[in-house]
Amino acid sequence: MKDGFVKVAAATPAIQVADCAYNAAQIETLMRSAADQGVSLLALPELCITGYTCGDLFLQSALLDGARAALRRLIDVSAGLPLAVAVGLPLARGNRLYNCAAVFCCGELLGVVPKTHLPNYGEFYERRHFSPAPQENASITVDGRDYPFGPRLLFCCRALPAFQFAVEICEDLWVPCSPSETHVLEGATVILNLSASDETIGKAEYRRQLVSSQSAKLLCGYLYADAGEGESTTDLVFGGHNLIAENGAVLAETPPFTGGMAVTELDVCRLEHDRRRMTSFPEQQRKSIQIPFDLPLTETALTRPVARHPFVPQDERDRAARCEAILAIQAAGLQKRMEHTGCRKLVIGVSGGLDSTLAVLAAIRTLDRMGRPHADLLAVTMPCFGTTARTKGNAELLCERLGVAFRTVEIGASVTQHFRDIGLPPGERGAAFENGQARERTQVLMDLANLEGGLVIGTGDLSELALGWATYNGDHMSMYGINASIPKTLVRHLVRYEAERTGDPDLRRVLLDILDTPVSPELLPAEDGEITQITEELVGPYELHDFFLYHVVRFGFGPAKVLRLAEYAFAGAYPRDTLLHWLKTFYRRFFSQQFKRSCLPDGPKVGSVSLSPRGDWRMPSDASAALWLSELEQL
Repeated sequence: MKDGFVKVAAATPAIQVADCAYNAAQIETLMRSAADQGVSLLALPELCITGYTCGDLFLQSALLDGARAALRRLIDVSAGLPLAVAVGLPLARGNRLYNCAAVFCCGELLGVVPKTHLPNYGEFYERRHFSPAPQENASITVDGRDYPFGPRLLFCCRALPAFQFAVEICEDLWVPCSPSETHVLEGATVILNLSASDETIGKAEYRRQLVSSQSAKLLCGYLYADAGEGESTTDLVFGGHNLIAENGAVLAETPPFTGGMAVTELDVCRLEHDRRRMTSFPEQQRKSIQIPFDLPLTETALTRPVARHPFVPQDERDRAARCEAILAIQAAGLQKRMEHTGCRKLVIGVSGGLDSTLAVLAAIRTLDRMGRPHADLLAVTMPCFGTTARTKGNAELLCERLGVAFRTVEIGASVTQHFRDIGLPPGERGAAFENGQARERTQVLMDLANLEGGLVIGTGDLSELALGWATYNGDHMSMYGINASIPKTLVRHLVRYEAERTGDPDLRRVLLDILDTPVSPELLPAEDGEITQITEELVGPYELHDFFLYHVVRFGFGPAKVLRLAEYAFAGAYPRDTLLHWLKTFYRRFFSQQFKRSCLPDGPKVGSVSLSPRGDWRMPSDASAALWLSELEQL
């Protein structure tokens, strides 16, 4: 459970209706299997010790006594297993019978949660046998001892305070005001649902959406354990549809009639972070009984999906939809700015690289939305010492195929004169040499915008802003930063998306060649016509920095956890030493370059990670990275 990862499971035992001893044996097998897989929390279906479809047999004392005996057997078995278990059974209290979830851990019964909402429609007639949970917590006697009993029990792990779980039962999820809503407001990060949901056409997908949506709404992990085919009798068929979701994402699932156990890891610290971040997520005074339990704080082996490229959907159709949505956001944002300012032209510096290409494509979308000619975009190429024929030619062909206004401004002479003016020694290749070119380009663009009555559209992306890989008051500055919240890994897919959907073969060829061109600012002189300054050789692979950025900014993870996730996601691609090296680089640059992000121009927010200083990301420009780097030094 280190780093907040809790391995959990939802499983369906192969039961026989009303055979408590047989069912207990099947449940024991699942418990041992879960423990062998490192599971810390196991959810089992509603009434699975007896079977959900017992009907009037629930009123037979033999069945109730058999259920209690089976529960005692399972609790005893758990004494040697490091996991908490929630199992369903009928329990009598006084003159009432309840549909219950018994929660036990390491040989101890922790508490009993009765079902609150009893369905009594269609194929369900639970009120014939059961009473709804009392409104207030109480106690129940099991084997001569009293245990907490009621709808508001919160089970709290001593070793991992973020790991707190509560239980609801089947119909409790399907009603307008679920018990889980109260549970999460009182601190539960994980909800278990013990269910017996029969299968009808379309129900599986609806159930999946319901579990996913509930986990998103409540910012929780949600385990849904469903009754299986052993319950199928008379008019009903059950499929054992087990689901595990976390904040809207289904992480593990056993589709109906496939059997097995859904197993994955929930990141309870990630859930806790999102709740802290969303100050609109309320917290209410706890009225639940808090029941502590102990589990060892061991390192959980990860099996849950951790994307190498978290900003980029893996599914092709989802990726295309994401690209279309981002381009629409860019175009809508720029359109509003153009309408407000009444500008006559858009001015973009084109280099033949990815970022300026995306800016041009987004600008074209904007002009099309407004019904304006493509010539209202002035694309400017400004060759200097490092410009290669490949990038210059691609910039020219791109603009030609799109029909935009195009201008070449040679800046070599101006930059050389500037170097003489400031006394830069000939042959010096330091920061002044490189940044002087970038600032000259920005000056040209700004002055052309003034001349044309236009707006300078910035091309820098989110990844460059995170690393500070931009010249202050050079390419760092514009009148509207259209790519400012799009990471480099996603920029590539946006350009590829436009290449694949264009009907112009020449445009497609130039876009694909731009994609194949090494990322470079081209500020150092070329050698034999080839690019000599490769960005990713200097600051590190963008796929790593985008991964780091996502987990650091979006979830606030510490360096050790980020490194652990990177090792898991990039296993076989990068050795640990390489990951550690570039993660240190990321933290050093991220902290030292904040001053560039503190004065960014406006730009459209397109995702959950944005570094705009106007609400999305605020940090002191002079904050120290010492704590973060010292943690990495100890690894």
